[in-house]
Amino acid sequence: MAQPQPRRFAQIVHLKPSAVTAYKECHANVWPEILQKIKECNIVDYSIYFDDDRTLFATFKYVGTDIVADMKNMRSDPRMREWWAMTDEMQESPIPGAVSTVEGPGWWKNLEEVFHTE
Repeated sequence: MAQPQPRRFAQIVHLKPSAVTAYKECHANVWPEILQKIKECNIVDYSIYFDDDRTLFATFKYVGTDIVADMKNMRSDPRMREWWAMTDEMQESPIPGAVSTVEGPGWWKNLEEVFHTE
């Protein structure tokens, strides 16, 4: 059986100016359980960039076959929820009505891909 074609994602969220140092520090020392859960949920090549203003830009590839189930699995993990609670406090969502990464309409704003080369 052929491997599914990876789906690429790009997202943005805003970082609170007061949280730049703490955000960079926690991501320099990501908890091992978080990295394992990301991998278990079929996310690879995950990167977060900061533009020195206030925008965080994330990219990743999804290589699984059921993103809804994998994201439900990720959201149900207590350690992941603890990580998101910590990092959400450092961020401001550009999504109207956003409550947190776990609840509401979303936290990171998904971006439309308009160009890609192989």
